[in-house]
Amino acid sequence: MSPANRRRNAAAGDGAGGQGAAAPPARRRKWLPSVPLSLLLFLLWLLLNDSASPGHIAVAAVLAVVGPVAAARLRPLQSNPRPAWAVVRLAFSVAVDVVRSNFAVARIVVGGRGAMLTSGFICVPLDLRDPHALAILACVLTITPGTVWSGLDESTGILTLHILDLRDEGEWVRFIKARYEQPLKEIFES
Repeated sequence: MSPANRRRNAAAGDGAGGQGAAAPPARRRKWLPSVPLSLLLFLLWLLLNDSASPGHIAVAAVLAVVGPVAAARLRPLQSNPRPAWAVVRLAFSVAVDVVRSNFAVARIVVGGRGAMLTSGFICVPLDLRDPHALAILACVLTITPGTVWSGLDESTGILTLHILDLRDEGEWVRFIKARYEQPLKEIFES
């Protein structure tokens, strides 16, 4: 019997090639579709109740199994983000941009520049098509002070964005495509 067949038989649990083999990945995915989410729910339940009594551990275990299974049914599309370092890099960029934008908007409000600023809408042609990447881009642009996601034409991929202090539309388009769209494409569409 070839090594590949032994592994397949061991995974199926027929005893040839190893007894007590682990359940096939598809079966584990059915009961624990997201191990990190299960761990998070388990720990969060115990932390919120400030108790590790047997009763709370039992409830936490049930939530850790049932919660992700129920949530998986609500999400017909599964995401598969790839390089973790790209996620960390994007999160750091967003954090820096949110802090910078907070200071910029504060200068506008406190400094009395409100009458001199030009706000407006811009159109950004997006290459992103993954719904998870688009949802994250919408969140990023909306939580960044001074910008608001106003709409997306799915047929053309044109994003309409409101900018509080619009000086150069081309600069904003280049910034959004390089700073946010490119990393999201790397994470979700590569």
